[in-house]
Amino acid sequence: MCEILNQFASDNYAGICPEAWEAMAAVNQGFANAYGNDPWTEKACNLLREFFETDCEVFFVFNGTAANSLSLASLCQSYHSIICQELAHIETDECGAIEFFSNGTKVLLVAGQNGKVDLGEVERTVTRRADIHYPKPRVLSLTQATEVGTVYSAAEMVAAGETARRLNLHLQVDGARFANALAFLQVPAKELTWKAGVDVLTFGGTKNGMAMGEAVIFFNRDLAREFDYRCKQAGQLASKMRFLAAPWIGMLKDGALLRHANHANRCARSLAARLREIPGVDIMHPVQANAVFVQMPESLIEALHHKGWIFYTFIGSGHARFMCSWKTTEQDIDRLVADIHRLAQSG
Repeated sequence: MCEILNQFASDNYAGICPEAWEAMAAVNQGFANAYGNDPWTEKACNLLREFFETDCEVFFVFNGTAANSLSLASLCQSYHSIICQELAHIETDECGAIEFFSNGTKVLLVAGQNGKVDLGEVERTVTRRADIHYPKPRVLSLTQATEVGTVYSAAEMVAAGETARRLNLHLQVDGARFANALAFLQVPAKELTWKAGVDVLTFGGTKNGMAMGEAVIFFNRDLAREFDYRCKQAGQLASKMRFLAAPWIGMLKDGALLRHANHANRCARSLAARLREIPGVDIMHPVQANAVFVQMPESLIEALHHKGWIFYTFIGSGHARFMCSWKTTEQDIDRLVADIHRLAQSG
């Protein structure tokens, strides 16, 4: 099967980065205890604790859907509700997994600019009713980086944490692209998490170069009670856990995690800068992480698809999304921009 060359659809399309691949190969020797009782899983957990500079509880699951749905289910009863931005991944792209694993917890949507929650709308959603007929708000969920590629600053995270505490909400962060947010802001991980009041983070590895595997990190350790049972029941307890854990070792020990995220972000900025020069092509959101959202004529979108370029138009705000990854090159960007420029002129 030939390699897909013309793709800017998703960072999921990229292969495994060298650091993750080598770390998996390093643990593929002999025998090891199963279900996370191995030295590499322990080392990965400790490296994550060092990364966040706190004694957090760490769990590894296979994918982001499990990470989000199980972590949110651990914060709620079935009669509770989860508040998120209307474009949030947990609302638009989880196929009802949040509600399924939480036994029916309702997701309530709020508006906000550029993929971020409006904290005033959050407060109105919480306070507009207090009767028994209304699903009791229990969690505020943020996406970092957002579904449109924007990033909550450290100050915005602090404000969200303060709002959550005042309204008696837990604060959960969907961090499928958390590394990209960190790379953009250039701040320590603690500034965007526990110091800002985050209770639990789902930390994405797959989109940053791992084969699979996300880390669920509880900064509020009390909320992690029996989370291991949730993972087992949901089919997320890996028997050969060392292969989920080892890539985190490879990515954290010499800074590869942020290095790859920086590269992907840099490629997105480069792409956006060049697309801005093409008449009829408009950048729709600030380019802060590794996504570029573009408004352009439908005929141009169809022509690009016809030439073999793969990109999505149904993510986030519905515009064409071009996603960069650790593997994106300037040559990839050159080819894409050249085709867009040529087709825009001929159209």
